[in-house]
Amino acid sequence: MTSRATARPSRAPRPSTTTDRLRGIDAARGLALLGMMATHLLPTFEATADLTPTWIGLTFSGRAAALFAVLAGVGLALSTGKQVPLEGTALSAARRGIALRALVIAAVGLSLGGLEVNLAIILVHYALLFLCVLPFLGLRIKALCAWAAGWIVLSPVLAYLLRPWLMASEPPLHLGHNPSWEDLSTPFPLLGDLFLTGYYPVFQWLAYLLVGLVIGRLALTKAMVPVLLLTLGTAVAALAKALGTAAMESWGGRAALEQVLNAPGYPLSSVLQVNLTGIRQEGSWWWLASAAPHSATSLDLAHTCGVAAAVVGACLLLGRLADWVDLDLLLPLRGAGAMTLTLYSAHVWVVSGFYLKPLPAGWTEDGMYFAHAATAVVAGMVFVLLKWRGPLELVGHAANQLGRNGRISGR
Repeated sequence: MTSRATARPSRAPRPSTTTDRLRGIDAARGLALLGMMATHLLPTFEATADLTPTWIGLTFSGRAAALFAVLAGVGLALSTGKQVPLEGTALSAARRGIALRALVIAAVGLSLGGLEVNLAIILVHYALLFLCVLPFLGLRIKALCAWAAGWIVLSPVLAYLLRPWLMASEPPLHLGHNPSWEDLSTPFPLLGDLFLTGYYPVFQWLAYLLVGLVIGRLALTKAMVPVLLLTLGTAVAALAKALGTAAMESWGGRAALEQVLNAPGYPLSSVLQVNLTGIRQEGSWWWLASAAPHSATSLDLAHTCGVAAAVVGACLLLGRLADWVDLDLLLPLRGAGAMTLTLYSAHVWVVSGFYLKPLPAGWTEDGMYFAHAATAVVAGMVFVLLKWRGPLELVGHAANQLGRNGRISGR
């Protein structure tokens, strides 16, 4: 006879597995993809004289791309030993695989860079970040924490000192457009742009991958780790943004920067809330006190790292909730997150088809965004349910296998 205690179904959550953990990470990556699409397709400023920020600009600008970069570090940690990093020949093989995968991503990014499109393509910078983080893959979590903290604090200061020198050269070491294959013929402007003077400065953005490595080295399947990521990430993000706002609005920072710009009527207040790209941050140390999106200052890096950690924690908690109710709540996001390279590239290619052209009759910017987002979600769900890799993910995986094992398996 079966006892009543054993016959009753348990409502306790199943223990989290590696698969569950990856679902949460993929879901966060899918959220980052949808956020980046929003900043590409929807206005981040109102069409007013003072460039009033929209809720899209206030919510996603700077944060979506940073989340994408932090998750790259998380993925690298999970693929190189999780809590205990690989060592010796295994680590060397993993580095070779990551390097070849980075070359695939760079090739895709350089190809997309030849398109005429009014958005900043992240892929070449993303690939270079993979290469720059290779020396750190063998470090344990305490050393990674020290490197990440130091990079967040010091790299913006060094960048502030180096940028004027790079921009003063003739010609300036700055592209002013997305990197493409043609730029390989002028390596110095290309490298200057990628590392310091461009839209996603790799020199400062390496902090995101280091923070991602720290997160990926945590015991993410333990119940309290996602809670700590959510709470501590939120606290760090709020504190960094509060300090940056106080420095600009209460301590005289914005007034000092307006004098440096010497452009009466320029809506610096709005720009500081949404996107500092395009402004040469030189002439005043007050630039380093800002937490503006895409400023790559210490406060901006801390804020966006905190947001990324909180999002990862929230997605991991949703994964645990999905286990509890036995329902794949993360499927719409994790499907898209499992094939971001393919979906992002397709998104950029489609956007290029409308460059300097009116939208089709009956279409609005909102409609265009929802079409891109829905396509990404549906395609991702189909691929993940069929257990397929995205086309570009398949190429990247093959390159990784070739680097690690010297061959590509037939599976």
